[in-house]
Amino acid sequence: MKKTLSPELTLFYNSNFPKKFNNSSLMKHLVTIGIGGNIGNTKLIFDKLILCLKKDTRFTLLMTSPILKNPPFGFLQQSDFLNGIILLKTNLCPNDFLKAMQRYENKFGRKRSFQDAPRTLDIDIIFFDDKKINTKNLIIPHKNWANRESVIIPLKYMKK
Repeated sequence: MKKTLSPELTLFYNSNFPKKFNNSSLMKHLVTIGIGGNIGNTKLIFDKLILCLKKDTRFTLLMTSPILKNPPFGFLQQSDFLNGIILLKTNLCPNDFLKAMQRYENKFGRKRSFQDAPRTLDIDIIFFDDKKINTKNLIIPHKNWANRESVIIPLKYMKK
């Protein structure tokens, strides 16, 4: 199913997006990640990521948003992106969580050629509990998240 928000923005709904998973978890940290991609079968990649995260005992999936199709920003000569939000819990510290997400990006063929380049899978840590981190390798909350339609629209459609 899809819902057109504007000529440039469309929400897509499937079996994993949006979805409520577990209602509770004993893990310590509540993490919101943004996922995106525009190379290959992005919806299939997102579904495979959900399967991987469900099997990974370091994480408990809580909820996903609908998927938003939206135009690229920064580098504009590329295909539209699909973006979504995943809410999960973990006991990993922020830096270990970042490393785990980067391994998933690599598993699904992420290449870092230049900023805002096309990609198979991009995983951004939007929030990690209420932490504020600003290091060379990690900025939480994610820089400019509140100005990105790719984050705020899927977040708005998540049902608590």
